[in-house]
Amino acid sequence: MDGNRRWASQKYLNPWLGHKKGAETVEHLLDWCHKLDVKFVTLYAFSTENFQRSPKEIGEIMQIAEEKFRDLLTNERIYKNEVKVKVIGQVNLVPKKLQELIAEVEKATEKHSKQFLNFAIAYGGRTEILDATKTIARKVKDGELSIDEVDEKTFEKHLYTSHMPKQEPDLIVRTSGEERLSGFLLWQSAYSELCFLDVYWPDFRFIDLLRAIRTFQSRKRRFGS
Repeated sequence: MDGNRRWASQKYLNPWLGHKKGAETVEHLLDWCHKLDVKFVTLYAFSTENFQRSPKEIGEIMQIAEEKFRDLLTNERIYKNEVKVKVIGQVNLVPKKLQELIAEVEKATEKHSKQFLNFAIAYGGRTEILDATKTIARKVKDGELSIDEVDEKTFEKHLYTSHMPKQEPDLIVRTSGEERLSGFLLWQSAYSELCFLDVYWPDFRFIDLLRAIRTFQSRKRRFGS
């Protein structure tokens, strides 16, 4: 969300400012999505690969995340619009204080169902698939499931996004000029439309969101047919 580090480097700024500006862009995005009646939003905030960054940068990112989740606890829009907030990923890998804040926000919004806001933190698409596979394998081993009951619907019930009534994203927007998914929702994105934009995330504007939506509207979706 820092613009793949290049936003700050182009402006000769500390990378921390890229993360901070990217987090501010998220707040604007939530307003835009509400305005456009977008029901489901999943933001790729921090991947498992991002743990390879320097301890200092990781610490700064986690500090910003703590601030934003603390704000979410008292954010009127979250309660007024009945937004269910969920973090998908290996939450046990982030600092304890952030884990506690995430749990508080999830608890406070667990009964909401008008909009769904997911933050992918310590997330990896391959890890998600492996975790689902392991859980299902344990259930088969313990006799809770038979091998014949394991199908796509059963598998999807064990994904990180299983709390959502619709798990497959219609549209995935990738910023910063990169043209790859980088492990984002690998199972769920099988038939998603992809839109790649040159703009860095910290500079993402309402007009960029509209561009992505127009691109989506111009496509004919076939779902493999």
